[in-house]
Amino acid sequence: MATTSSNAQSSNSKSSSKPNPLAAAPGTSGIDPRGPRFGATLTLITLTADIILLLVGPQLSTANSIVANLATPASILLLLIVIVFAIGAFAGIAKHPYGAIFKKFIRPNLSAPTELENPKPPTFAQLIGFVITLVGLVLALLGLTTGAFIAVAFAFIAAFLNSVFGYCLGCQIYVLLVRAGILGRGSATV
Repeated sequence: MATTSSNAQSSNSKSSSKPNPLAAAPGTSGIDPRGPRFGATLTLITLTADIILLLVGPQLSTANSIVANLATPASILLLLIVIVFAIGAFAGIAKHPYGAIFKKFIRPNLSAPTELENPKPPTFAQLIGFVITLVGLVLALLGLTTGAFIAVAFAFIAAFLNSVFGYCLGCQIYVLLVRAGILGRGSATV
């Protein structure tokens, strides 16, 4: 009797399970989903450093020129973070610098992933990260430390969710926008 109920439970769970909306469509090339999570961990580290620099480093000031504000360690690091997000957003997640590190040093030591991920959602997530950190950089250059801190904190929260829990906020936003018809479906499986 226990066998019958466990078989019924397993068949119910199979029929009620939905396909992963982030998975690569059959016949399309996908990416190892652990790569973007590794990248989120490196992003989390750099954003943590930037938050610390914004709090304790040389202060940004509206009295300073944009060049003087750019010369602060917090602004320099934030500029580098913006550049890394720009590469992921505009060249694609497959060309992301952190992805190259993952492919070269981490991936060879792991077993094959159970499923591949559609590269469009993580690339869209990189675009969101680019916009948020770019806003933070502009605010930093204008000497608006609190605004820069808030923008970096938003990016930090998204990187934290992906790094620690494997929840890509930007990917989920992508899926919602596709389901709403705002973004084209392309090869997205939603």
